[in-house]
Amino acid sequence: MNCKNIIRELSNYLDDALDQPLKTSIEHHLEGCEDCRIVVDTTKHTVQIFCNSEPAPLPEETRTRLRDALFKHLGKIRSQPKA
Repeated sequence: MNCKNIIRELSNYLDDALDQPLKTSIEHHLEGCEDCRIVVDTTKHTVQIFCNSEPAPLPEETRTRLRDALFKHLGKIRSQPKA
């Protein structure tokens, strides 16, 4: 297990969606790698804060620009030739 693999499996690790051997390998790596421990802990705390927060209302102008950008993007996708 190396740092790159930790980042690749970070979401699955935090969601507790790994098989036991991979989870054990990640935890072994985290014991010896302070940088990866910081990334895992910071990400875990960020997710907890986000999940416990209330969504902020968007200003009407921002909402309109976002909606227009989404429709424009969807129009481009729909106009692409099918493979």
